[in-house]
Amino acid sequence: MPTYKEALQVHEHYALDNGKEPSGIKILLLYFSQLSNTELYTHLSNNMPTDHYRAFQKAVDDYVIHSKPVQHITGEEVFFGHPFKVNKDVMIPRCETEELAEKSLMFIDEIFPDKTNIELLDIGTGSGCLAITLSLEEPRIQATAVDISQAALSVAKTNSEALSADVTFKQGNLLEPVKGKTFDVIISNPPYIPNDEALESIVKDHEPSLALFGGKDGLDPYRKILKDIKPYLNDPFLIAFEHAYDKAKELRKMIKKELKNVHIVQIKDMQGKDRMTFITKKK
Repeated sequence: MPTYKEALQVHEHYALDNGKEPSGIKILLLYFSQLSNTELYTHLSNNMPTDHYRAFQKAVDDYVIHSKPVQHITGEEVFFGHPFKVNKDVMIPRCETEELAEKSLMFIDEIFPDKTNIELLDIGTGSGCLAITLSLEEPRIQATAVDISQAALSVAKTNSEALSADVTFKQGNLLEPVKGKTFDVIISNPPYIPNDEALESIVKDHEPSLALFGGKDGLDPYRKILKDIKPYLNDPFLIAFEHAYDKAKELRKMIKKELKNVHIVQIKDMQGKDRMTFITKKK
């Protein structure tokens, strides 16, 4: 059997030669070797156990040849330092969404410095990563999370229980499940890919279409949310959106049409792309 170092190097080249990120190979090696990152580096010159190596090889082929996401092989993704279970029923949490969570926490501190109970709604929760993370990071938050997919909600509930979060989950489309309720914060990372946009097979074939496509221009969920949102807002409020990098200007126009006397802040992600829009109204 090869050493851990040999297995890592050979399969990283294999991934690169087939157009896949080599970072996925290390994740798989750690998972199937049952070693931590630190332990791996102290074991690099050791030979891999046969059963671990065979399982690792099969997983690498699933990733490199069959374009199966690494997170679906390991069954989890780390988001904001918390492990979230993921499968084919939910979108795999992305680093851009971590930035949305981080910036939202900053706005919450600014807008609600003295409020003891902050009612938050997460629309299209998927794995639950936003609602769960925000409720864990800010104890004042009372989180409600909605999703049209019952299968996604099942994953989100599992994550909430595993992380000891206190989140209320409701099934239904956008704002419909929470009629009659009002919120201080409404956050959403809805489906925003245009229906006819070509996607890589690792996304198209393995992640739920319900969580990917947002209509002809990818903005249908935002139109519906913004049109209906006024009765659901407390005063003051924060609305936070993740969106496609090329839709910031169109989204700003939609906001100005539907909401008056608000402050709109659009922030670039770490890659310099317009990815987040925050709508605030302060006292």
